[in-house]
Amino acid sequence: MSVLSTEDEGKYLMDIEAEQIGIVTEVDTEAQVAYVEPDPDLGEAIVQGFGFGDADEDDIEVPAESVETITDTELRVAKDL
Repeated sequence: MSVLSTEDEGKYLMDIEAEQIGIVTEVDTEAQVAYVEPDPDLGEAIVQGFGFGDADEDDIEVPAESVETITDTELRVAKDL
């Protein structure tokens, strides 16, 4: 299991085949859940890339146990969400 932190906000969420699922908008460190915007437009992607922004109602909830690896730019899951 990976440990999520607020530093993961703005990173891309990728699937096992390196396909982009979305961008992390917010991380709940207590619940260990990342909220992911599935299809961010350019403006949202820029805002999230700088670590600003919040989760909204259409974000996907990704629990830490689903995250296989974390790098400087992405979180990668080992299965389809």
